[in-house]
Amino acid sequence: MAQKQQITADAAAEPKKRRRVEFSAADAGVDPNDCIKIYLVSGKEEVGATDNLSLNAIDLSNFFEEDGKIYGYQGLKISVWVNIISFHSFSDINYNSKSDAGKGITDLTSALKNMFGETLVDNKDDFLESFSRDALYIRETLKNGETLQKTISKKHDNYSESHFEASDSYVQVIRMGMKNEATGQLYSRLVPLVLLLVDGSNPIDVTDPSWEMYLLIKKAVDQSGNDQDLVVGFSAVYRFYCYPNGLRLRLGQILVLPPYQQKGYGRHLLEVLNDVAIREEVYDITIEEPVEKLQHLRTCMDVSRLLSFDPIQNAVNATTSQLKHGKILKKAYIPRLLPPPNVVEDVRSTFKINKKQLLQCWEILVYLGLCTSEACVKDYFAVVSNRVRVGILGKDSETLGKKVIEVPSEYEPDMSFVMFRSKAGGEAVEMDDDQNKQEEQLKQLVDERIEEIKLIAEKVSQLGRPNKNWPYRFSTALSAASGKVHGSLARAGKVRGQTPKVAKQDKKKKPRGRAHKRMQYNRRFVTAVVGFGKKRGPNSSEK
Repeated sequence: MAQKQQITADAAAEPKKRRRVEFSAADAGVDPNDCIKIYLVSGKEEVGATDNLSLNAIDLSNFFEEDGKIYGYQGLKISVWVNIISFHSFSDINYNSKSDAGKGITDLTSALKNMFGETLVDNKDDFLESFSRDALYIRETLKNGETLQKTISKKHDNYSESHFEASDSYVQVIRMGMKNEATGQLYSRLVPLVLLLVDGSNPIDVTDPSWEMYLLIKKAVDQSGNDQDLVVGFSAVYRFYCYPNGLRLRLGQILVLPPYQQKGYGRHLLEVLNDVAIREEVYDITIEEPVEKLQHLRTCMDVSRLLSFDPIQNAVNATTSQLKHGKILKKAYIPRLLPPPNVVEDVRSTFKINKKQLLQCWEILVYLGLCTSEACVKDYFAVVSNRVRVGILGKDSETLGKKVIEVPSEYEPDMSFVMFRSKAGGEAVEMDDDQNKQEEQLKQLVDERIEEIKLIAEKVSQLGRPNKNWPYRFSTALSAASGKVHGSLARAGKVRGQTPKVAKQDKKKKPRGRAHKRMQYNRRFVTAVVGFGKKRGPNSSEK
């Protein structure tokens, strides 16, 4: 017993050992855009090579659940090859290890199926075989389609004559209706590319017969010397009913595949659609929520077509004549300077351009017709600024700067007031912080619109004068108007082509008396007080 107690005492004297609990690091996840590469290939010998053209997808995280990240993998690399002949795809997934670090393990197969749908092939050998098996897939699918020939009008299509790069003899546009089952199957193969490359896009309803596909096909020769049809791009167009017995075309989707972008194919496809709208006498053609680049191209094309249209020329001449005098800023109300209603209707019936798009082109057409005087350009920018403001804030924004002040009067006290308005660019009305922030945002939008107008005008002006009746020269006038030198250099006449030096005595204004200045002030800013007998201003001392 004594020995047993001694052992117990020795054990109690030893220090207790603490257990160390190690926690694994939280899984931060992997951004899909960093580990997934998508390649476009046209032959089986290109599969596996990483020097092929890769897609710059919009955001791959949209295809993954939760916060758009991949969890549970270390050293993950995913390569996806897309066959641009049959539009099948195959994925190769590689990683060092995988483990659940608290957020589970992402099902990559399911995520890729969600991204590429039924076009994703599980077996690599089947994918390689698709290059030879489906070599004639596009040709067989399009054999029942309608081949459209683009008509280039020398009178109204300066833009396509000067900038079209894709040869008509090797490029065709085929129209396919959704009534054909093969059209829906082909579109289903193109859907993954639409979702990857077009932000905010959704698949169209292939069961709706009102949808049409316009496929841009390029004739090529493969490595074996056989003829091959390649899909360069496509567009999906919907036919709407227009009262009482017409139709309207709406462009819902348009895509040019990355290997063929920046080569004129997208412009060619738009030109064919415009030609279809004119030939079939639809009411107009519109684009559903166009992205910035598409809207830029569309406006360049439409401005070029409208330059040689006589009603537009006459309307632009009438508008620019109002801007020549440089007195718009001195007016209490800045005019909108919109095109006449009859011109809007003529443009719609001739070119199928709707009113909203015409107003976008109108500001550029007026800018192209401006003279180079500084006052003229300044007034034009004031008109653009006012149009942007009214478009966002409404017509009430045009009354900013006006004030009504009550003044004492013996006659009709309720009707006695003075209203004055500071001229454009003059004294500003007091505003709170929210209004100041709103003004800054409006100014930014105005600056962006003016830069857009200058950029499109410069591109169109490089084509030269459409005909001898256009009032002003193009590129030189625009550069002077948009890049005019201000300040001491211009005033001193030290910059060629700018304001010449003016003698000091010529700068003096003609002297005016105090009475004349008071009359001028009253006419511009003061509304006379309503009362009997002689009209009196608010500062009158008469009783």
